[in-house]
Amino acid sequence: MQQPALLIMIKNPVAGRTKTRLAQDVGHDKALQMYRILMRHTRDQTLGLSGVTRYLHYSEFIDQNDDWPADDFTKLLQVGPGLGERMSAAFERAFAQGHDRVIVIGSDCPGVTAQLLEDAFAALLTHEVVIGPAHDGGYYLLGMRNPHPELFTEVAWSTAEVLEETLARTQEQGLSVKQLTALSDVDHLEDWLGYGWTMPQ
Repeated sequence: MQQPALLIMIKNPVAGRTKTRLAQDVGHDKALQMYRILMRHTRDQTLGLSGVTRYLHYSEFIDQNDDWPADDFTKLLQVGPGLGERMSAAFERAFAQGHDRVIVIGSDCPGVTAQLLEDAFAALLTHEVVIGPAHDGGYYLLGMRNPHPELFTEVAWSTAEVLEETLARTQEQGLSVKQLTALSDVDHLEDWLGYGWTMPQ
């Protein structure tokens, strides 16, 4: 059996272009500092997985000298004009490599742990799709056993309808779905504080 694959979508950390909604609460420099902490959390949790191929998809350029070790992460560039196209292309590439279970996550959810990811991969042994609902109506994780590009086309991304629309499409396709615990991405200061994290100095 081919190894499962984890796709991690990150934004190149640039002040003024990263976590802009969070920056409205704390300013661009602090938002960038907080995003770097979120990325390190994501990196450390994903390194806790064994038997999984990790693909790190950068938003703008591949950084070979950052905090993500090239020995542990295959570094790639996101392809496509929008989020849906970029995730769909990442899934397509992973399935083309022969992976039998593929999961995508972002890099801004403190609730994503190695154990949660292991549970998500396990769910794909018995379900066609696994999804981690976000409290804002989107999702923080999506996994599949086969390509389903219809889950990414003509979706109103960054709205409260993303999860509902995605689940409706899985139902239309007759796909079995496992939902994980609902979590919050860190888009605003209250999300960060809600996890009990202290503010960086």
